Amino acid sequence: MLQTGILNPHVLELVARIRHTNTLVIADWAFPFWPEIETVDLSLVKGIPTVLDVLDALQPNFKVGRILQAEEFLATNPDETIRRFDQKLAGFPDARVERLPHLAFKERVPQAIGLIRTGDPTAYGNLILESV
Repeated sequence: MLQTGILNPHVLELVARIRHTNTLVIADWAFPFWPEIETVDLSLVKGIPTVLDVLDALQPNFKVGRILQAEEFLATNPDETIRRFDQKLAGFPDARVERLPHLAFKERVPQAIGLIRTGDPTAYGNLILESV
């Protein structure tokens, strides 16, 4: 029985299938559903878990080369929220962060291996992680 790290078998199985240059989406509670990609819904209640909680869980075992986020994130969130995200993304030192228009962000979603939905209410706080 697993006792440390990611315990959710659906998340483990999804992450185990990600290979070189594949992508994984971590999304908020209201992010649209795409029937063509696997979705693991972890949302429990508003705010639990957050996108950053999932990122924390993935960090020890997920090598990230690029992180995509909507540029609208910067214009719609308070400085403290932006700072929290920036600090967390800095925990992936080999990854470059790119911000692009939200519609361009959403166009990349169907190519992902999967999507993890959270209970996060942060506007435009969704991330696409590209593996190295």
